[in-house]
Amino acid sequence: MSAPRPENGVQMTLDAVRALARRVLRAAGLAPDHAEAVAETMVAGERDGCASHGIYRLLVAANTIAKGKVVRDAVPVLSEPARALARVDGGGGFAQLAFEVGKSALVAKARAHGIAALALNNVVHFAALWPEVEALANEGLMALAFTPSHAWVAPAGGTRPVFGTNPIAFGWPRPAPAPPFVFDFATSMVARGEIELHRRAGRTVPEDWGIDAEGRPTTDPAAILDGAMRTFGGHKGSALAAMVELVAGPLIGDLTSAESIAADDGAGASPLGGELIIAIDPAGFLGEAVADHLARAEAMFLGIEAQGARLPSSRRYAARSRSLAEGVRIPDKLYADILALEASLTP
Repeated sequence: MSAPRPENGVQMTLDAVRALARRVLRAAGLAPDHAEAVAETMVAGERDGCASHGIYRLLVAANTIAKGKVVRDAVPVLSEPARALARVDGGGGFAQLAFEVGKSALVAKARAHGIAALALNNVVHFAALWPEVEALANEGLMALAFTPSHAWVAPAGGTRPVFGTNPIAFGWPRPAPAPPFVFDFATSMVARGEIELHRRAGRTVPEDWGIDAEGRPTTDPAAILDGAMRTFGGHKGSALAAMVELVAGPLIGDLTSAESIAADDGAGASPLGGELIIAIDPAGFLGEAVADHLARAEAMFLGIEAQGARLPSSRRYAARSRSLAEGVRIPDKLYADILALEASLTP
């Protein structure tokens, strides 16, 4: 769920958003290859109507750079610990370039062995996971992605943060012209960026989004940011959050959310840790029958939509169609804050 956009604001083309993001990231000191990769994720957020993962994240990324919590010119290094496994050591840089470095190896291994996994280690993550799984689904692969974050979320029945927002993303390839079936959701009630956008806009939030520092329910987004977020679905979301901690933390030799926020040491920067991405080639299971079985999946999608229900990702794709034609509208205050940031970074 994205915070609603106001009717007023600054109208921009996606190319203008891209140019602004690249310009600010470069001014903040990010190396050109990182700036380009990071900017694309922000453009994707705006393009697809995901305000909490759009250009607002420029402020988040710039803060992380300024606090010295990301390596500005990190060189990701690819290794292959096993035939169906790939690993990219991101060197403390943002995760986007690390994924680009590892993607081809993951795709090749999945096609060769039917299933493969990619571990991104020692990366700074501040964005959604759907760009990764959508990119893999566009290659004809089914994909799953997981990453911890900072310990911002209390377990079900608890009052102190242990988990991160710990998103899970899934991508399923579909025959053209249908775009991939994709979902990406935090195991918290809502993404942390949504709470921050409500705080910036002076709006309250639903009481089930989080608790204050004393463990009491609250509708004040600032109190939740200082307290703890909740998992969705009570104990079910809490169990999924724990799973993400395990498979994208200890399993790949990287940090848990509690360890990430401890390493942050109060800087308020983006999380440092790992990401696990799994890719499966349907043809590896199905061989020549793959098209027939993918058609059965299409029958399920039709059964959902025929009764008026919405497929996950359809709202994003509709927003994408509009923004490609019409551009996007950036809230006045956010745009002013970005320009002020740029001015402060420009000699």
